[in-house]
Amino acid sequence: MTNLIQSLTIVAPVFLLVLIGYLIKKRGMIDDQFNKTASKIVFNITMPALVFQEISTTNYAEVFNLKMTLFTNLAILILYGFTWLISPLLCKNGRDQGAFIQGSFRSNFAIIGFAMIYNAFGQESLARAAIVLAFIMPLYNILAVIALTVPMHKEKRADIGKVIKDIITNPLILAALAALPFSYFHVSFHPVLTTTLDYLAELTLPLALLSIGSSMSFYSIKKDFKLSLIAAAIKIIIIPLVSITAAIKLGFDEKDLGILFFFFGSPTAVASYIMAEAMGSNAKLAGNIILLSTLGSIFTLAAGLYIMKSQGYF
Repeated sequence: MTNLIQSLTIVAPVFLLVLIGYLIKKRGMIDDQFNKTASKIVFNITMPALVFQEISTTNYAEVFNLKMTLFTNLAILILYGFTWLISPLLCKNGRDQGAFIQGSFRSNFAIIGFAMIYNAFGQESLARAAIVLAFIMPLYNILAVIALTVPMHKEKRADIGKVIKDIITNPLILAALAALPFSYFHVSFHPVLTTTLDYLAELTLPLALLSIGSSMSFYSIKKDFKLSLIAAAIKIIIIPLVSITAAIKLGFDEKDLGILFFFFGSPTAVASYIMAEAMGSNAKLAGNIILLSTLGSIFTLAAGLYIMKSQGYF
């Protein structure tokens, strides 16, 4: 019973904020423009501030884990390949296939995962999570572009130059790179700058979670429901089950297992909808996968936490 209560205590605050975001949108207190603005603020300002803060103030040599970095990237490639192989059997056209592949593998680790890690392990574990995020962001973006382009190559071709530019100029990657010298040389900041970064970093998770909740819509959920449900199940059940089983076999320690669990177990990233819409894929299907995986992860994350705590993994 204690493990169950602890698991619910970790999961509940995150999804209560998502629920609050949904409810205040229904009450008309915020609108779609708020979602767009909030997403831009989180992606371009507050999340980079959080990543920069966590990496720059931590001894990089202590938090960098080559084994975990290699494991996460290799696991992503394998699981991505799996979703690609089964997608032609389930999808009727390239537009659906691209949205299905991306929705099945792309994790909302930067928001949901970070919030869970903070609740479960405290502030000190966010630096490790930030390092993982910095190394998987380029791979995520490249694989997402391939998934959204190749299945419908007759309809739309990707601008390779733009893809490379988007990856290089990604604010989260830039923030991580900028923070590394400060971490390596142990450079301290003036209290004014430190406090400002603290304020921005602390704004990230609540603002992002409210935005996720306010962007959820049940209006079109009946369309492509079966395909959305399969993709969501792959994302929040099959992928974490396979990856965490492998991680346990490879002997990762308690905190690394926790980070990996929240990384692979987090629902589909909201960015998958934005990219699907921008690249001509099935954006409604992408949105449905986000909605179902987010709702379903309330239960799968709590259940996974309970099982792992009961088995003594963390």
